[in-house]
Amino acid sequence: MPTHQKTGSLLTALCPDLRTALTRVGYDADTLLAVLGEDVHAALGRSEPVPVRRAARQAGELGTVIRLLLLGDPLPEHEVRAALAPVDIEQAVAAGLLDRDGDLVRAVLDLRPLDAGAGNRWILSDLDDSMRRRTLTEEHVLGVGHASLSLLRATPTRRAGSVLDLGTGCGVQAVHAAAYSDRVTATDVNPRALWLAEATAVLNGLDIELVEGSWFEPVAGRRFDQLVANPPFVVGPARVEHTYRDSGLALDGASELVISQAPGLLAPGGTAAMLAAWVHVDGEDWRQRVSSWLPEYGVDAWVVQRDVADPALYVGTWLRDAGLDPRDPAVQARAEQWLDAFTAADVDGIGFGFVYLRDIDGPTELLAEDLTHGFDDPLGAEATGYFERSAWLRAVADDENLAWSARFAVDSATALERVFLPGTDGWSQRVARLHRGDGPRWQHEVDESTIALVAGMRADGLPLYELIELLAVAYGSDEVTPTFAADALSVVAGLVRHGLVRPM
Repeated sequence: MPTHQKTGSLLTALCPDLRTALTRVGYDADTLLAVLGEDVHAALGRSEPVPVRRAARQAGELGTVIRLLLLGDPLPEHEVRAALAPVDIEQAVAAGLLDRDGDLVRAVLDLRPLDAGAGNRWILSDLDDSMRRRTLTEEHVLGVGHASLSLLRATPTRRAGSVLDLGTGCGVQAVHAAAYSDRVTATDVNPRALWLAEATAVLNGLDIELVEGSWFEPVAGRRFDQLVANPPFVVGPARVEHTYRDSGLALDGASELVISQAPGLLAPGGTAAMLAAWVHVDGEDWRQRVSSWLPEYGVDAWVVQRDVADPALYVGTWLRDAGLDPRDPAVQARAEQWLDAFTAADVDGIGFGFVYLRDIDGPTELLAEDLTHGFDDPLGAEATGYFERSAWLRAVADDENLAWSARFAVDSATALERVFLPGTDGWSQRVARLHRGDGPRWQHEVDESTIALVAGMRADGLPLYELIELLAVAYGSDEVTPTFAADALSVVAGLVRHGLVRPM
């Protein structure tokens, strides 16, 4: 049976005083950036402690906290005691936050500020090897890494009643969800993760329900308005070396499990935002693979592939992530086993990206597409807009008159680009694209008839059918043929789906 995690641990008890201390010295995301400066702050992100240490030495008590908690430096106890007042150092040692080494004190946990758009938060996790070489244990609780940050930026933040954070780890997604929801439930199979997530919640003054258990078992029978998940999606052999990344399921079994079962936990109209990975198998379309994981009814799915990794590069990246040296003979043996598993399954690449689901009353729909180019804006708001546009397109599929009678407006971020390409007679070949300048920066190659159609779109202008009637006349036809109408509607639907034009 799943157990509700309310430990009242020594670490949790320490958090009110710790919060007071961190607030007093200004240990928050904005102040940290201001004190360190952009260049030194960037060095922190590159795991280069020396520039950070040099800047921190000039930053008084805040600098002491930076060196203690961000760099892991052993420091004189009297300096730590002053910087962390009113925290009792003996209690902090007993709670597992600090440790003594003679007259010096060092941090046992990672504690760093984060602003993901809703103000400063503090996140507690295990120490990683970013500043000091460490080999991570199986129960290691990952902090705020690149994957968790990308999910934070990619999660819709429209107001929700209830949110489930599946596999919460240190609790960073749950803390983020508390800013846009009324109730947050977080699960994890790792008791140490829940110990840290509980402290993280209390440190930030939040009430989060924490439940221990495997996968969906702790919340069986419940429904949520939103689900977020950064599961142990690493693709590889069926083994568990680190609970934060390994599921014990072969290849992309963890992603399959989460994607296939998440719809059953969504309330009517509920949404899910998840990180996932899938293998690219020789002769198989990855889109069909992901599609096979979804139920036949009740889901609108948008899958965005952000990258495809070479198997050898993928294995090397995750070995280093665990603090291992690929030059070590024992580590090389593990790499061989990992790559052997890929070879046996005909894996020639590993895809990675975001999976968005929405509960609908209708047959399952899936759009799986590549989004490998760079863009600045997060995907969270885009996912919300995508599902709204998708709902309109489903209504049109049931009644085309909705589209024919609708007026359309070109999005203010949409631009027409004409690109000249080299040809046999010089720069004569031309490609025309409608390009959206915000969000995912979608581009659609268009012909002259589409350009003319879009040029006629106005919020107070003609409905779509009258526009294509004019277009047909311009192309020498007295009437709109069924084929011409179907082609025009297909083009408009594609532009609507990616937000380049919108129905009014």
